[in-house]
Amino acid sequence: MVVNIHSREYRAALDEVGALIDGLSSQGDRLWPYERWGPMFFDRPLEVGAVGGHGGGTIGYVIEKYEPGRYIRFRFTNPAGFIGTHCFDVEETSPEMVRLRHTIRMELMGESKKSWPLAIRWLHDALIEDAFDKAAATLQGQPVVYREQSWWVKFLLKQVRRKREKAEPGKKH
Repeated sequence: MVVNIHSREYRAALDEVGALIDGLSSQGDRLWPYERWGPMFFDRPLEVGAVGGHGGGTIGYVIEKYEPGRYIRFRFTNPAGFIGTHCFDVEETSPEMVRLRHTIRMELMGESKKSWPLAIRWLHDALIEDAFDKAAATLQGQPVVYREQSWWVKFLLKQVRRKREKAEPGKKH
């Protein structure tokens, strides 16, 4: 069983942080770091049953539960072998502080038992930390400054780009 949790606290109102969840996959999304990782997308506005993903479709999911401004849970549909969910939630920790959390709970089957610990986990962790950096900048009214990626994440991203270029020659990535 994989349980992967990232969280960060912000000096902001609960509704302000919750609005970041509600804006996922929208034009000008203020949480998802699409500028660096590509967009999160859905076949319709955020609602239970909406189908989408990220990573050019490499990671697919359907919205399983949605409480606007508080919680959204996605059930993985792709890659094969990811059996479980990931979610964003917000929680007030004091009158002036709010915690934004992202949690993955899943079983791994087949090739995912290798791909998660060797590659996907590292990319996921970097993406979520970028999302939290973007949230901090958004809430402070500042431009986003992303942290330097590790050499391993840079290497993995280069491999992903090469694989896509081979699969789709001539298309810009």
